[in-house]
Amino acid sequence: MRLTVDRLGHLGDGIAGDVFIPFALPGEVVEGAVSAGRMAEPEIMLPSPDRVQPECPHYRSCGGCSLMHASDRFLGGWKMDVVRKALAAQGLEAAFRPILTSPARSRRRATLSGKRTKKGAIVGFHGRSSDTISEISHCRLLHPELVSVIPVLKQMVVLGASRKARLALTITISEGGIDLAVSGGKEVDSSLFPQLSILCGQAGIARLTWNDTVLLSFRPAAHWFGRALVTPPPGAFLQATCDGEAALVGSVLEAVAEAGRVADLFAGSGTFSLPLAERAEVRAVEGQAEMLTALDAGWREARALHRIETECRDLFRRPLMPDELRRFDAIVIDPPRAGAEAQVSQIAAGCVPVVAMVSCNPVTFARDARILAHNGYVIDWIQVVDQFRWSPHVELVARLHRQFTAG
Repeated sequence: MRLTVDRLGHLGDGIAGDVFIPFALPGEVVEGAVSAGRMAEPEIMLPSPDRVQPECPHYRSCGGCSLMHASDRFLGGWKMDVVRKALAAQGLEAAFRPILTSPARSRRRATLSGKRTKKGAIVGFHGRSSDTISEISHCRLLHPELVSVIPVLKQMVVLGASRKARLALTITISEGGIDLAVSGGKEVDSSLFPQLSILCGQAGIARLTWNDTVLLSFRPAAHWFGRALVTPPPGAFLQATCDGEAALVGSVLEAVAEAGRVADLFAGSGTFSLPLAERAEVRAVEGQAEMLTALDAGWREARALHRIETECRDLFRRPLMPDELRRFDAIVIDPPRAGAEAQVSQIAAGCVPVVAMVSCNPVTFARDARILAHNGYVIDWIQVVDQFRWSPHVELVARLHRQFTAG
C-alpha cells in the first residue's frame, strides 16, 4: 500500500489517514504492508526535505530515540506546534520564545534494562515496541560518563540477576560519581554483598540502591541547585540534562524576578526553590518528605540564601487555599504529567499577581492555563525546552500575570 503522511502523532509516528507509520515525516510518500492500522516497515518513496540520516548505529533497533530521522529545525518547530495546538484546543494563544534544545550526549540520567545471557549479560534500552533489549555502546543520547559504566552494569547483572529476571538499572551522574539504583535483583546475602561492594568500589560508584534499599554509599550522590549542594533520595526526580535544567530554572527566575516572597509548589528536592532563595523568601511544598529533608539540608549548608520554609503536603488532595496563597508575590508550580487542576483552581480563586507554570505535558498545561485565563490571568510568554532530544517529549515554562479579577 502506498500512502502520503499527513502529520505526526503525539508519540512521533507518522499518520496517514488512520494508519500509523514509524520513521515517517509529514509529506513523505511511503509504501509497505499495513496490519492492524500500522505500517511497521515503511519504505520511503519520496522523502521529506526535513529528513536527515540518523547518526546512531543503534537507531533502528533501539527504543531510546524515535525522531532522530528528523532535522533539528523541523523537530523544534513541531514541538512548539504541539504546545500551540494544545492551547488552541482550550481557546488560548500565547507568544512563544525560540525553543531551547539540549545537545547530543547530554542526558545525565537514564533507566536501562539488563538480563543475563549464556555468555554474560546484555544492558541497554528496550527496542521500539519490543521486549528485546538493544545494545547502546555508541549511544548519542546519553552522556559519555553513563555509557562508560555499561560494562560495570553487565557485571552487576551477572552477579545480581536470576536467569529469568530483568533488572531495571537507573544511572545518574552526580557530583560524587554515578548514582546507581537497581530493582528486580536477587536478595542480597553474605555472598552477594561483598561482590557488589568490590565492583562498586572499583568502578567509582557513589551510591548503590538495591531493591529500594541503600546498600552502599561511598560518597554523597549530590547535585548543585543554585548555590546549594543537595543529595536527593534514591530515585528522586531530577531534570534529564544540565542544559535543560538551566533553561527551566533561568526561565522561572525571569518569570518571578520582582517577587520577594514565592511559593514553590511540587518543589521536589529544590530544583527551583534553592535558586529562588538567592533573591526571595520561599515556601517549598512537596508531597514526599524525603525530598524536603534533602532540600532543607542543602539550604542549611549553603551561604547567602534567603529563608526557605518547607511543608510536606499532598497538593492533589489538599491544595493550598486562596487565604494561604495571598501572602506570596508569585507562585511557581511544577506538577507531574497529570497537571494540578485542583491546586490551579485555588490559585485562580486567589489574588497572587504572577504565576510561573512548569509542565512536561502540553495537554494538561493548557487545561490548567485555561482555568487561570478564565479568572483574569494572561499568558505573557511560553518557553519550550527540549531536553529529551529526538523524542516527542515536550517541556515548557509559562509566565502568567493577573490582569483583573473575574466576576
